[in-house]
Amino acid sequence: MPAQGRKNVHGKTGVRFKAAYTKSKYENMLRNVVTDLIIHGQVKVTARVAKDVVSEADRLVALTKKEDVMNAKRQAARFVRNVKIDEKGDVTALDHLFAVLGPKFAGRNGGVTRQLKLGNRRGDDAPIVLVAWVE
Repeated sequence: MPAQGRKNVHGKTGVRFKAAYTKSKYENMLRNVVTDLIIHGQVKVTARVAKDVVSEADRLVALTKKEDVMNAKRQAARFVRNVKIDEKGDVTALDHLFAVLGPKFAGRNGGVTRQLKLGNRRGDDAPIVLVAWVE
């Protein structure tokens, strides 16, 4: 097969197979979804993503219970996006996590999120789950 000179690929004949969704893209998507969960209180995702979102959300809430608050905030800031919540731009998602959600779940030892199955997505029949904070 002669070389066809495709654009934006390495080599003369290009890359035959390329992974579309890499680990870094998945981790960035997970950061975005967990930040949306902190801001909005609930998020709709597929069942596979929900499993990772719940574990990361539980880990972040556990960080709010640590005695060394500054170190815990630094660890959480490595994962949570720096997004402003209110119109004034005073409160970020990280501040909301430590000021509102941390004290709310201070008496719970894990299990701060719930998963509700909503059915399957119409396009690809993927199971959709609503992940929300426990009241």
